[in-house]
Amino acid sequence: MDDATALNERIKRMLVENLMLQVMPSEITDDQPLFGPGSLGLDSVDALQLVVALDKNFGLKIPDATAAKEILQNVRTIAAAVRRKLADVS
Repeated sequence: MDDATALNERIKRMLVENLMLQVMPSEITDDQPLFGPGSLGLDSVDALQLVVALDKNFGLKIPDATAAKEILQNVRTIAAAVRRKLADVS
């Protein structure tokens, strides 16, 4: 398993655990929308919990709604933001 896959799996586990989703992490695809039609069905409360969880787990700060809309689209966009954050730190 490469680093990108491992990070995506970690994000999926975090989603399921923090948001108490009724799915297995393996059932979430990397590009499945988190919000809106055909999505995991998250709402604004889930979005807030997700922002807190990303900060706690990865030190990823999401400064505003515009950034949240860009980052919280799917597992892949979250992983990209985490990788950018980790690259900035090192």
